[in-house]
Amino acid sequence: MSATVSMLTAYAEKTQWKPIMASQEANKKALQDSSWADGLRGIAAVYVMFSHLTMAFARYIVRPADGENGPQQWMQRPIFRLVAQGQAWVACFIILSGFVNSLKPVKLARSGNLEPALSNLSVSAFRRSFRLFLPATAATILSWFICQFGAYETAKNSDAYWLYNTSPSPSYSWGTAVEDLIRAIRNTWLYNPDNTYDQPQWALLYLLQGSMFVFTALLVTINLTPRFRVLFLMVCWFWSWNWGIRIGDPMVGVDVFAGIMLAELHHSEWPLRLSEFSVFFTLPMTVAALVLMSFPSEFHTWAAWSKFLLTWFWKVSPENAELSRFWPTIGAQLLCLTIVLSPHMRRGLSHRWLLWLGKISFPLYLLHGSFMRSVLSWLLFARQDLTEMEERVGDQTYIVMRYPLPSMATFIIVMPIFFVIVFSAAHIWTVKVEPHFGVITKRAEDLMFGKKERPTALPVRQD
Repeated sequence: MSATVSMLTAYAEKTQWKPIMASQEANKKALQDSSWADGLRGIAAVYVMFSHLTMAFARYIVRPADGENGPQQWMQRPIFRLVAQGQAWVACFIILSGFVNSLKPVKLARSGNLEPALSNLSVSAFRRSFRLFLPATAATILSWFICQFGAYETAKNSDAYWLYNTSPSPSYSWGTAVEDLIRAIRNTWLYNPDNTYDQPQWALLYLLQGSMFVFTALLVTINLTPRFRVLFLMVCWFWSWNWGIRIGDPMVGVDVFAGIMLAELHHSEWPLRLSEFSVFFTLPMTVAALVLMSFPSEFHTWAAWSKFLLTWFWKVSPENAELSRFWPTIGAQLLCLTIVLSPHMRRGLSHRWLLWLGKISFPLYLLHGSFMRSVLSWLLFARQDLTEMEERVGDQTYIVMRYPLPSMATFIIVMPIFFVIVFSAAHIWTVKVEPHFGVITKRAEDLMFGKKERPTALPVRQD
């Protein structure tokens, strides 16, 4: 009997001990990995595309209810309505930009390698500028080219709001077309005017601005200890709520400084210390983050939950905070904080399919608008006839000819085809086109950083 008890006790100790050790090792490995950022970036890119599809074909989701204290449809409720919350997912992009761009410099600074940290910071800021500008310019040229052959005319004459509002007409002549192209490329990197041929590129200026914020903030704080660097970044985080609006920055400073602080947290011991409690806080923090990200950009008083958040906005928001972006920004930052602290979410977001989505996220962001205005419009409205419709502009009502939205059956057939086409195009862009931008960036880096010997006009003295 005693032998049986001993065997059972040994077995119980083994079954209790080994899984704990394995879990600790798995958590430690997950918390050292930052590939989750690619997974979240891929999800954000898909949801940005969904937000434009929603604006085109299901604008009712933008509202939190069907009227003041009116009924709510399922897709108007918190979390479900994230398909319409493009601003929340753009905030994720900017937070991840701050996080990823500061990961290596922060790691080097924490280990005392200040010179390599500064060098890495400089090179990454330089590369970032090229890796944003070159693909964006190529996507604009592609959109401009197909526009000149009337590829957007179906979308422009459709009854899909986002499509007809973002579809330009062909230029009057090729000379005018070249001028329009130059203006569109220039407008991508200026405040206020949009890129006529690719409206979603409005966010690229803020991503570039965020990269410069990372460079400046870490340049100033690179010699500080981690504790005082985080303290400085917290001051900048609070301060940027005020000056952000004044310099045409919706929430970039707030998100970038949060991203840098998350990089500091990633390299600290706190995620590992809290990992054993992550099963308790991961779910509630994630749900809270997604609800905050669901805050609508308009009609805030139409639902009880959005009215509640509106009331708290007036109580807690800093001066000059932008209402439509405040809660989605806080929610995006809370979501990223939860992921940094949770090994379970890190492992989930590191799934190979999500990593693939992250790999194609930037091409998907750049291409989906052009494909929606061309391929998707052709597929959806191919069998539709122009129909008279009333269109209200201010107090005036006009009769316009538009293609009516197709039936639900058409959507069910067409949307999977469209997704296959646009994801395939993004993958091909990643594999075939992106490497060329990398080569150009490398050559520019070698040239401007003096990494390559270049012939001189006159012989150099050797004495």
